[in-house]
Amino acid sequence: MKQNSLSIWNRAFIFCLFNNLFLFTYYFALLTILPIYIMNDLGGTVQQAGMALTLFLVSSIAIRPFSGMIVERIGKARSVRIAGIIFVVFAFAYLLIESMWSLLLVRFPHGFWFSILTTVNVPIVNDYIPDERKGEGMGYFVMSTNLGVVFGPFLALTLIQFASFRLLFAVLAGIVALGYIFTWLINIQENTTAKQSPKPQAKGNSSLQLHDIVESKVLAIGFVALLTAFAYSSVMSFITAYAEVKQLLAYTSVFFIVFAISMLLVRPWVGKLYDSKGPSAVIYPSFVFFTIGLVIVSFLNNQWVMWLSAVFMGIGYGSVFPCLQTVAIQSVEKPRMGHAISTFFTLFDVGLAVGSVVMGVLIAWMGFQATYLFCAAMVIVTLVVYRQTVAIKFKRSRLGVE
Repeated sequence: MKQNSLSIWNRAFIFCLFNNLFLFTYYFALLTILPIYIMNDLGGTVQQAGMALTLFLVSSIAIRPFSGMIVERIGKARSVRIAGIIFVVFAFAYLLIESMWSLLLVRFPHGFWFSILTTVNVPIVNDYIPDERKGEGMGYFVMSTNLGVVFGPFLALTLIQFASFRLLFAVLAGIVALGYIFTWLINIQENTTAKQSPKPQAKGNSSLQLHDIVESKVLAIGFVALLTAFAYSSVMSFITAYAEVKQLLAYTSVFFIVFAISMLLVRPWVGKLYDSKGPSAVIYPSFVFFTIGLVIVSFLNNQWVMWLSAVFMGIGYGSVFPCLQTVAIQSVEKPRMGHAISTFFTLFDVGLAVGSVVMGVLIAWMGFQATYLFCAAMVIVTLVVYRQTVAIKFKRSRLGVE
């Protein structure tokens, strides 16, 4: 089996990376360009643009708790390929949109399949990462997600200067379709042991149980992810608005590039440190770097301050998130990995959604600077929560450390 080799750069692992990269490049490109499309081409309002973005997130969060159960019931191969082809069909459906209502009609169900794909992709790639290099391997996998944060907006904002929205949608649909093709080139491993010995059920009781949709073992680390996402939502949702207020919008694209480069530079040794010293050796300093980045950006007055904050946040947030996700998957047995990831991402998505709303209120109430300082304080609180709810238990049980 592929786990016997200490090499992570096998054919299947690389295909998994590209599939994930293309999926998130598509997602973040669409996230960036849809508000402009709605207001310019569909004649919509800012509120309607927000509704279109929120609908996708709402449907994704709604199905997320059940994603792990879906993966367990029908298998990883069928989950990724069925959800993948439907997701691609919806991606091409954007070419047929003529009104705001038709956009919402496409946008809402599209989120369902995104949720299933992002859930099943993790246990698939996990099968091709040696146990001794889980931190390093999952770090590279999550890095492909973070690169999508950079490539997606860059691609969308560049193409729209020379092409129509319809052509842009076609290019983006082609990218996600190419990523889907990669799933057919991977020999996906199913959890045969789970199929041979299904979990016992009470007599005459086949109803849905809480255990079918929630993995209790990752609730603690998932709550840490929720708090982390809550703070990060200030960057994801409002950094461009903050830059515009400071008349620095032209430098925002470089912010994301610096963020990505910083994350890439530390990735090789961050994963190795996780594998050799355990998650806390990475998570503690990563939270500190993330905090420093938020403090720096709160004093934004020129492009150099913005880019310096990107360095610290790229190292901090770019390192802490893959570590949290790796802790989640190492906390459960393989048959429960889909449930673990769906529980983890449900909490993370809730943190982003609630955070985006709360941050908007806080910015309107006390301004950008105070809001970013508040987020920096939140990250310190999150570090304490991690230590009390996760790190101490990890140290006692040595789960996933050795």
